[in-house]
Parts: sequence; C-alpha cells; structure tokens
Amino acid sequence: MDVQVLRSFRAVAEGATVTQAAAEAHLTQPALSRALRRLEREVGAELFQQVGRVLRLTPAGQVFKEHVDDVLDRLDHGLRAVRETVSPESGLIPLAFLHSLGTWLLPSLITGYRERFPLARFELRQGSEAVLLRTLLDGTADLLLTAEDPGHALVTWRRLLVEPLWLAVPPGHRLAQRRRARLAEVADEPFIMLRHEQGLRAVTEALCRRSGFTPRAGFEGDEVATLRGLVAAGLGVSLLPRPHSATPAGRRAPRYLQVTDVETTRDIGIAWLTSRALPANSRRFIDHALDHAAAVAEQEHVSAQEQ
Repeated sequence: MDVQVLRSFRAVAEGATVTQAAAEAHLTQPALSRALRRLEREVGAELFQQVGRVLRLTPAGQVFKEHVDDVLDRLDHGLRAVRETVSPESGLIPLAFLHSLGTWLLPSLITGYRERFPLARFELRQGSEAVLLRTLLDGTADLLLTAEDPGHALVTWRRLLVEPLWLAVPPGHRLAQRRRARLAEVADEPFIMLRHEQGLRAVTEALCRRSGFTPRAGFEGDEVATLRGLVAAGLGVSLLPRPHSATPAGRRAPRYLQVTDVETTRDIGIAWLTSRALPANSRRFIDHALDHAAAVAEQEHVSAQEQ
C-alpha cells in the first residue's frame, strides 16, 4: 500500500474533501479518487459511503482507520527518530501548553533552549488542561506545560514553579486601594472564572471553599486575558496570576491584592508519558525546563533576601 494514499485516506476520513486531500498530496482529484478505489480493492471492502456531498466512513472504514492511524503514527515517529539521529541538533519538539503560560513562561523557555540549540524546531499547541492531556495521551505532543499535576496513571509530572494567585478587583472596587485582603471579604460578589474544564477553575473553587464559601460565577471564560478584561470592566472579581507584562497605556486594568486568609498559589509543571521513550531533543528540553525553573527560584530567593 502507498503511504501517501494512506495519508490521504486519513485526511478524507477526518473530514477533508477529496479535492482538498488531493491538493495536499499534489495530485489531481480524479487521480486520488482512483487511488482510494484501489485501496478499497486491496482492503477488500468499501471504506467510504457518499452522504450528501461528503464521504463518510463505513463500519469497515472505521475499523481500518484505527489501524492506519497506528501505522502512520509509528512511521512518523520512526522517520523523526532517524532525522534526529542524522542531525540531532535540529530535531522537532512537539509541545503543548496552557493558554496562560504562552505570554511568559513558554517564550523564555524556548528562547533559552534555542540559545543552546539554535536549529531546534518546535511544534506548538495550546488549549485547556483536558484538551492538552489528550494530545499527550494520543502522541500528538511529547511534552505538556500545564498547571497542576494531571493526576493520570500514564503521565509523569514534575513541578517547575509555584505561581502566586492574586485577588483581582475592578479599579473602582471598595477594596481597590488596599494591598491585601481576605478572600472571604468578596464571598458575596460574582466571580469571573474559567470554564469547568480549565484547571484554574478547580483551584479557584477549592481556595474559596477553604475560605468558607462557594463562589458564584458571574461569567465563565476560556482565557485568563478575557477574565482580566472583564474584571477591569467591573463585572466581578477573580483569582488570577498577575500579568507578566505591562498593561497598554489607556487600558483599564484590575487591581491585584495579596490574599491573606488562605495560601493562593498554583503549581506550574511539565508532563510526559511515563512509558514512552522520548526523543533526545524532548528529553533535553525537560532538563532545560527544570534548570530554568531552578534558576528562577534561586533568583527570587536572592531578591527576597535583599528586600
């Protein structure tokens, strides 16, 4: 069987049109249609059925696709391993990361790594914790930068940093002129929170319970930046990491207060599949991330002593 035809089969099975798959394979649409019919003859069963204007997998096609996915994934991993053996300095690192880490931790990690290995390449994906965990489990990503231990039996997780969370309130809020506050002081106010599939949502709810109340959701969003904007607009309060860059001039920003009645932090870590033998570049990136985190912690310790 032709590998490119198998790749085109998978593309069509996952929703691409034959025309789109043909363009990706640098074939004409009739040529790919003929190739898919030859594939069906080799398999001995119809793999697609026409539903309206699109092709859908038959039951036989669904079974076949599971094995095609496995074959192509193994082949791609093998090709990648060969490339990294021939040119170890230019290997690819498939890395998934949490939205809120894309503005500060991820750029510094990549910059530092590429200073040592300038030819290294990254394949990046971002999303919620649940989405990112799936990319790790299905082999799409080698590594995952996330908050909190995923707690999955197949995953190894190492803490990199402990990130403080602050009580974010609107600029005109009754607590806005203070530097510290108890979380319990906003128990009756609406909380601007991430959706339930996001780890920071669970952290927020757990910390509020420790402070003696259940937070009332005023809005549920997908990204920390959205939460900051809605807090600044006066729609509620939130528990958030402080931004790692200055707010643009003229834009309203929340006020950030240190919480005194409970310890408000979240763990930031790196994860990978325990049973998988990682390529050399991904193993080096883990070591780099751990070294970077240790250097940041040491710098913060020195700064605290100087103060």
